[in-house]
Amino acid sequence: MDGRLSLRFLKGLAEMAESKPGLRKPVFTKVAQLRPSTSGHTLTVKVVNTKMVLQKGRADAPQVRQMRIAECLVGDETGLIIFTARNDQVDLVKEGSTLTLRNAKIDMFKGSMRLAVDRWGRVEVAEPASFTVKEDNNLSLIEYELVNVEE
Repeated sequence: MDGRLSLRFLKGLAEMAESKPGLRKPVFTKVAQLRPSTSGHTLTVKVVNTKMVLQKGRADAPQVRQMRIAECLVGDETGLIIFTARNDQVDLVKEGSTLTLRNAKIDMFKGSMRLAVDRWGRVEVAEPASFTVKEDNNLSLIEYELVNVEE
């Protein structure tokens, strides 16, 4: 290889290393904008109430054997939806707390929407939000039906 070419190549590599790609700011979604079978949502919600649905294993058992699932009614100023919290997420969902859900997805359960955060997402306790939850728009009460369209 030519000495000038390799020097130019090395300078280009050094410039690429210095210019790190910037992190994109998350685009926050409102509860009313959620649609069936979508994913990648970032939301800020308040926990209205929590109900433990499943608890297997003992509290002193290893983490692998313990399984907890709670259904939480969460919402923002546009509406409500049921959030299914699993394992460590259950400890974060306390009534009245504000959460930031990152990379959340919509699962369908018996024809209705449920919000969930899997291992690719994150549930974080946030600063208390100033909004009041709109309790007359519960998206989990809407029943959807899968229809096959033939052409």
